[in-house]
Amino acid sequence: MPDFRKMYNRQKKWIFYLLSIYVLGWGFTEYKTVFLGLFLGTVFSFLNLWLLVRKTERFDKAVSEGKKVRSLGSLQRMATAGIAGVIALRYPEYFHIAFVVVGLMTSYIVIMIDYFYHALHVHK
Repeated sequence: MPDFRKMYNRQKKWIFYLLSIYVLGWGFTEYKTVFLGLFLGTVFSFLNLWLLVRKTERFDKAVSEGKKVRSLGSLQRMATAGIAGVIALRYPEYFHIAFVVVGLMTSYIVIMIDYFYHALHVHK
């Protein structure tokens, strides 16, 4: 299993933990729009992470076979973030737009935390 697939599996686990915390926050607090915004943004952030891993695997395979690769799908990931923003703007009574944006950044924050954790603790 490639290293980025192992990293993805660790990061997926932590994102699912965060999503479960958001569901509990939505269910047990009065900040329903905040937690739904975080949930929506994090779901789309996870989708973007999954797309990035798929494209990276294809990129790795194509490079190892000596083929040319078009891109890693940046436009596709920006479009999914745009869809999350449109959903939040269309239904402001359910989703807080600022927390949707925070949720969209969740996978990048998880990636950084995972990197620093493994750089400091595992690779000593």
